[in-house]
Order: sequence, then C-alpha cells, then structure tokens
Amino acid sequence: MTQSKKIAVFPGAFDPFTIGHENIVLRGLNIFDEIIVAIGINSEKNCCFTIQQRLEQIKAVFADVPRVRVDSYSGLTIDYVKQVGATHLLRGIRTSADFEYERAIAQVNKKMSGIDTAFLLTMPEHTPINSTIVRDILRHHGDASMFLPEKLRHLSL
Repeated sequence: MTQSKKIAVFPGAFDPFTIGHENIVLRGLNIFDEIIVAIGINSEKNCCFTIQQRLEQIKAVFADVPRVRVDSYSGLTIDYVKQVGATHLLRGIRTSADFEYERAIAQVNKKMSGIDTAFLLTMPEHTPINSTIVRDILRHHGDASMFLPEKLRHLSL
C-alpha cells in the first residue's frame, strides 16, 4: 500500500505575513510533506499590500524551503483545497476566541468535503502578534521589524 503525500493548505490574507505565520508553516513541515501558503482574495477587505506584493513577500520568506509553495485563490477555501489536491487545512490558533471561530469553520469544511483541519497553537511569544496590529504599526511609520520574518524586516507602507 502506497502512502499518499500529505499536503496542507495554510490559507489567509497575510497582510502582512508575520513571524507567527512563518512559525506555523515551519512547524507544520514536521507534520506535512508540503504546505501551500494560499492568499485568499477578498475584494471587500481593505488590504495594504497587493496580492502580487504579498505573493512576492511570502515567496521570499520561503525561497530556500522547497516544500513550501505560495499561491492565491478566490472563492471558497475548501474548493481551492480540493482543486490543488491537498489533504488538510492548516490553521494557527492564538486564543480561545480563535479556536471557537476556527472550530466552526473546520467542522463545516469537514462536512462539505471530508477534509480535516489541523490546528497548531502559536508559540507563547507570538500570541499577541496579528496582521491587524502590524499593519497599524506600518501605517503609522512605526518599526514593525520585530514582528516580521527576517526577509521582510524592510517592509514599509
């Protein structure tokens, strides 16, 4: 019996991609053979960085990690997961509120597709970091470098 390749999709807006996101992907590689960081296109969301900028930023972070792919999609995340042949969704959980929100989505996705979601708890030092806060620091020309992956520490708006 051949074992199939375990591929996870790590979806999000990633505006911007933080050290918390990076950590979830790198730790996820201990579980999955490949991870696709997938930027969901949401025209209603007011993003600071374009889809193309975010694709380039995340590709730069994982340039030396061949088991990580970066892509974008529109529509339902679960449809994208099926389209790329992924076996799992990957999500990071920072707080109990995150868990309740993500649990509901994971259960609906499982019901719709049979695809499971794997949750990784963020490292304690990354718990307060989220893209909204980092975006706000960048918008006000603050130094957000400590919250960004090394290859993105130059980011500014």
